[in-house]
Amino acid sequence: MGRRRRWIGAVLGTFTLICGLCAAQAPGKYEPTLESLDRHPLPEWYADAKLGIFIHWGLYSVPGWAPLSHPDHDFSSPDYIKNTPYAEWYFNSMRVDGSPTQAYHRAHYGANYDYYNFVPIFNRETQKWKPDEWATIFRQAGARYVVLTSKHHEGFTLWPSSIPNPTLPPDRQHATRDLVGELTTAVEKQGLRMGLYYSGGYDWTFVPGPVRVNADYQSTKPQSEAYGKYANAQIHELIERYHPALLWNDIDWPKTGKALEVEADYYNAVPDGVIDDRFGIAHSDFTSPEYQKVDQINPKKWEECRGLGQSFGYNRAEGEAQTIAPADLIELLVDIVSKNGNLLLDVGPEADGTIPPVQMERLKALGAWLAQNGEAIYGTQPWTHAVGKTVEGSNLRFTRKGHDLYVTVLGNPLEKSKDHGMTIEELAGKPGMTVSLLGSDEPLTWKGEGNNLHIVLPAQLKGSYAYAFRLSGYLN
Repeated sequence: MGRRRRWIGAVLGTFTLICGLCAAQAPGKYEPTLESLDRHPLPEWYADAKLGIFIHWGLYSVPGWAPLSHPDHDFSSPDYIKNTPYAEWYFNSMRVDGSPTQAYHRAHYGANYDYYNFVPIFNRETQKWKPDEWATIFRQAGARYVVLTSKHHEGFTLWPSSIPNPTLPPDRQHATRDLVGELTTAVEKQGLRMGLYYSGGYDWTFVPGPVRVNADYQSTKPQSEAYGKYANAQIHELIERYHPALLWNDIDWPKTGKALEVEADYYNAVPDGVIDDRFGIAHSDFTSPEYQKVDQINPKKWEECRGLGQSFGYNRAEGEAQTIAPADLIELLVDIVSKNGNLLLDVGPEADGTIPPVQMERLKALGAWLAQNGEAIYGTQPWTHAVGKTVEGSNLRFTRKGHDLYVTVLGNPLEKSKDHGMTIEELAGKPGMTVSLLGSDEPLTWKGEGNNLHIVLPAQLKGSYAYAFRLSGYLN
């Protein structure tokens, strides 16, 4: 056990040394080279935040529909594009012959109804939107940052861009309200960080598509000089106007758009900003799996993005069955954090800004759980391993902070206990260590059983879904 403690200390010391070196090597000014960009240290605020709210909101929110298919997001399936559950892909899907979305569009709007006819409807509906209510909801859900889709693949912007789109009439290019600016103000007022998504890889106003087969994913990426200048100018406008704490590009970046320059200029404007891995170059602050978890601790920071339902954009067809259950949502967050990840959890509002009731219920459940157990989530780091079990059969996840180790039990351990206790496998106790359940001030009785740790549980456990235990002093 002595060798094990020295090994743990060495691992933690290495993490500290690496972080210190990153901070020391951060340049005063970033240059548009990979060598310079790679010296950008991961900001502490992002590493500690753990939970962000993603918002897909745009013209697609007006029809707000997609088929309830491919719930496991098997992207490589031959009929995935035709039957995509992503409602934010409505404009693409309505143009794919024989697709359910095309049939829906014809039945509700007519075969010749132009997608951009949704612009005046969206602008009218967004007049009802109250950004301060959103920001309050997101803070109460336990989020520490927010990411809004400033422009999705259809090219319509949620801010009054001064960069003209050469393919759309002036009254069809952007929202009437400055939705980006108003939400930025509201979010920052709540003490949260505000980030912005931008679709650099697709813009269907420049290369219309549609994407019909897998090969089209590449062929419909606009690479013209005109689009490169347009995307470069728009994202610089976002940076200069709103100073987003996170710059979340999607799909790719046009080769004519000077990605290295964009990232360097962003870091120089927002030194503690973060950049995702979808700019098509070999630099990022984090990786961004979509509806996919990782199996083990990843040394590089990562962030899973996914919707509360099967779609990112609002889908009126979704209900309780398509929305992640509260217990599964909390297990998802705990699992991600234990493996060095963040969760970017998406809400899909209606055109007027209404968050669907089923999604609101999940946000409230998540917020209530984090109010009790957030100490085991925020500001933590991975331990030597993420996953464990109890002798009784409960699944565990581990995080650490300072000298304390946190053990989160997925589910209620009392339901599997025969003696009001649980025994953690391969976790011996330490002299002077104290054990407590988050949400309670009462210390718990514990004893070592060989290489295992037996904890006597309270007669009742406060809370629900998952239960976090603090082992104070375990990492001394």
